[in-house]
Amino acid sequence: MGTADVEAVWRIESARIVAALTRFTGDFGLAEDAAQEAVAEALVSWPLASPANPAGWLMATARRRAIDAIRRRTALQDRYALLATDPAVDEEIDPDRIDDDVLALMFVSCHPVLSPEARVALTLRVVGGLSSEEIARAFLVPVPTVQARITRAKKTIAAAGVPFELPPAGERRERLGGVLSVLYVIFTEGSTATSGDRLLRPDVAYEAIRLTRTLAALQPDEPEVHGLLALCELTAARFPARTGPDGSPILLEDQDRRRWDFSATRRGLAALAKASTRGLGPYGLQAAIAATHASAPSVEATDWDRIVVLYEVLGRVAPSPVVELNRAVAVAMASGPAQALAIVDELIALDRLPGSHLVPTVRGELLARLGRRPEARAELELAARLCANQRERSVLLRKAAALG
Repeated sequence: MGTADVEAVWRIESARIVAALTRFTGDFGLAEDAAQEAVAEALVSWPLASPANPAGWLMATARRRAIDAIRRRTALQDRYALLATDPAVDEEIDPDRIDDDVLALMFVSCHPVLSPEARVALTLRVVGGLSSEEIARAFLVPVPTVQARITRAKKTIAAAGVPFELPPAGERRERLGGVLSVLYVIFTEGSTATSGDRLLRPDVAYEAIRLTRTLAALQPDEPEVHGLLALCELTAARFPARTGPDGSPILLEDQDRRRWDFSATRRGLAALAKASTRGLGPYGLQAAIAATHASAPSVEATDWDRIVVLYEVLGRVAPSPVVELNRAVAVAMASGPAQALAIVDELIALDRLPGSHLVPTVRGELLARLGRRPEARAELELAARLCANQRERSVLLRKAAALG
């Protein structure tokens, strides 16, 4: 077994291993460190002799590493004695506790005591099994920055005395929103990168989908979990048609819808049906908008009036300037650019999205449709200056140049 095999096993089993170790040791940081040491040992050992039970090998090795660390802590001799017993590998990962363990791990990684950046990094590291290098590449930050965030996060969790356990039912529902927001941030970065030379980062987006599927399996009665899963699946369904062979963006109106992933669409619609059982929340409403696009044969044939209504509802349930901006785009398609421009100008007057390239992008498009070409070109050029993603910037400059 080579490096790729080790990485594959780790990606699948990491959450279970770290969760089980945390339950055994009561120390989240120690568990994660021991698991990482086991992976490092696997990279050396497995090419020489492949284990019959790779997940069990990782668990047993990580457990030995944890015992070694505990042995060095003289104040924890009682805990060491408890761990020093050597149960069989298949008893170390208790199948009856795996679901609760992984769910608890998600809630710990997304605990409110951590900063948003730390939650994302820690979730990708301990639940998703990504390396610091992979996380750094995904978010275009230096590896030491990622490592520092993870280290600080573990120290913060230890200092705050965060227990490794599922929160009580009432508190769990309150904190579930934080878990979902982390997964949403990860997916959003994968579906439209905020910076860099690629429009899409599919590996990041698909990792968010995998984690959301896990959460949906662990919390099947939470509609918004299914709502987020539906949103991710329906959005990812368009990935194959969103870029050309050279990575250049393809706008929605120019996409070959035959290239959309219809399996992902079906999965998304199935998740949306589960999300609809008790009324749609913010993620479910966004998924309903994505489903409206998915069911349309073209931009012109899209039910834009329905999308406007869905954005209006979303604006009442979860108001934000981005929702208003998206509503303006839908209004432009349903009723014309003049009404939409009024919405955008109000956002500007209230300074709702300062420094964002999205507002001048939409305003430039609307002005172009109204025939106000010099103003439109100025807005698109401003958007290009504000945009950190090279692919998006090239599209904006090309549109501005076309306005003469």
